[in-house]
Amino acid sequence: MKNAGKPLRMLLGLLVFGSSLLAASVRGQDRPPNVVFILSDDQAWTDYGFMGHPLIKTPHLDRLAARSAVFPRGYVPTALCRPSLATLITGHYAHQHGITGNDPSHKLAPPASPAYADLRAQLIAHIDRQPTLPKWLAQRGYLSHQSGKWWEGNFSRGGFTHGMTRGFPARDGRHGDDGLAIGRQGLQPIFDFVDLAVEQDRPFYLWYAPFLPHTPHNPPQRLLDKYLKLVESPFVAKYYAMCEWFDETCGELLQRIEDKGLRENTLVVYIGDNGWIQSPDSANYAPRSKQSANEGGIRQPLMLSWPGVIEPRRHDDLVSGIDVVPTILGAAGVQVPDTLPGRNLLPLVRDGQPLDRDILFGETFAHDIADLSDPEASLIYRWAIRGRWKLLLTYDGQLGRYASSHPRTERRPQLFDLIADPHEEVNLAASNPAEVAELAAEIDRWWPVRKRQVITTWVP
Repeated sequence: MKNAGKPLRMLLGLLVFGSSLLAASVRGQDRPPNVVFILSDDQAWTDYGFMGHPLIKTPHLDRLAARSAVFPRGYVPTALCRPSLATLITGHYAHQHGITGNDPSHKLAPPASPAYADLRAQLIAHIDRQPTLPKWLAQRGYLSHQSGKWWEGNFSRGGFTHGMTRGFPARDGRHGDDGLAIGRQGLQPIFDFVDLAVEQDRPFYLWYAPFLPHTPHNPPQRLLDKYLKLVESPFVAKYYAMCEWFDETCGELLQRIEDKGLRENTLVVYIGDNGWIQSPDSANYAPRSKQSANEGGIRQPLMLSWPGVIEPRRHDDLVSGIDVVPTILGAAGVQVPDTLPGRNLLPLVRDGQPLDRDILFGETFAHDIADLSDPEASLIYRWAIRGRWKLLLTYDGQLGRYASSHPRTERRPQLFDLIADPHEEVNLAASNPAEVAELAAEIDRWWPVRKRQVITTWVP
């Protein structure tokens, strides 16, 4: 009887030994990288030092760019924050994940009514019905932390193990409630999470999406004074100062990763949610920027940095926010689902393999969702970019609020040469009908829609 417990002790010993081997493997060569995902909020693709802005200073992001694969021709498929964020967490286009706008249309129910609260709950529930990046990363033992912008209720609904957004129905809570304190009020919640992950010897994923440089434009006075000396408009000065303030917080975050000795095995991914062109006459954005399918709305530089793995250099390839999820999954050693429409960029930036794509697609919907089950009801534009050419097609989706952001004064197809005309000032559709027809056919193959288009061909 004295040896009755020996088999059990042997089994427990083998389990402990096996766990030790697994932990050693994770700590060793096969350990997946930490991932720091930095998301700018309402910032133009031009508004960085590394993108050539003559006045805005972004020294920390410039340093990151010097250590990154940089894609100056990066894009987001949808130029509105909530759909853009949903794409960056699910890896799907807005018409696929169903979160096409920021809010249900006020025409569906009075905003203060129980019926409207139910519509908002139905919209948030979209995130419950599909995989997300934190859920996939959990397969590899990742801890994950949400901070900043997050529209989809409590952080746990996105699969995050830790986070700041509680998801209560308070005024402006739809942006991310408590999570919006990050950056503007320091980074301590992130620092505490990193310490926890290190203590538990776990790889981690950080979602750092501060409410910066988003309005309210209330930068530190020292930064505002600096830009008031450089530009005439106080509104532009405030926005420029917000861009530098955001850069400072990025520097603080990246320095903490360095100080903890984690940088060598950390992948940093950077992109913005959508563009912003500051109006010189008000605190609002100028036309053809936020919400717009023009370059001022959808173009966003993408950066990937992983010391010793990703070669720092600039790439001319067309890339998209739709590529962020498969790229992070590839880095983490998680099988990239065949259902994801984006590309894993690691074979390009790590191994030098050509990118097996020559065309990008995107879509623009109204700020307010006219029908939660029918993306086309709010569809305003579909677009495609191939090489130097961009085709923009216009649709008659219901606009609701923010109609001024989508004047739709030109309802015929718009074709732009983005190399010669990056600000889309000259419509070349009339002189290039074959290119219009080819790109329109590609758009239809990407996402076939019912005939809501206002005009399908160029008509003089």
